[in-house]
Amino acid sequence: MINFLSNLPQVNLKKKKRLGRGLGSGKGSKSGRGTTRHQKARESIPLHFEGGQGRIVKKFPLLRGKGKNNSIKKKAFVINLETLNNLKDNAIVNTALLIKENIITNGNESLPVKILANGQLKKKLIIKLSVSKKVKEAVEKLGGQVEVKK
Repeated sequence: MINFLSNLPQVNLKKKKRLGRGLGSGKGSKSGRGTTRHQKARESIPLHFEGGQGRIVKKFPLLRGKGKNNSIKKKAFVINLETLNNLKDNAIVNTALLIKENIITNGNESLPVKILANGQLKKKLIIKLSVSKKVKEAVEKLGGQVEVKK
């Protein structure tokens, strides 16, 4: 078959978009240059800046941490082992007894109590409060008991 102009296959070439030829052309104003020429291309714009409108963070004050970062859980009132030596032998140690013996004072009566192993225990006691592992070992070594509510 002989190649004539009429027998050649049709080639459809898409015309290239002309940039920067007015707003009506679809590629006017910034001419398709992305963010290289806008406000975000500048160096010192804070992350929270929203073009002059109020920041979202300011609209939700509770999300900023108002009372959020404070721990709600009350800290335990710490008692050392040495202070329990003032009690009688075979005494049942609970919050009521500690308040009665003036070990817990100054409005700390409502706080949870924890006994820590500072000092040495010399008496046999029955403890009904939360204790550390070393306290449990020390009490049971002297023949006492540790009963913790769960």
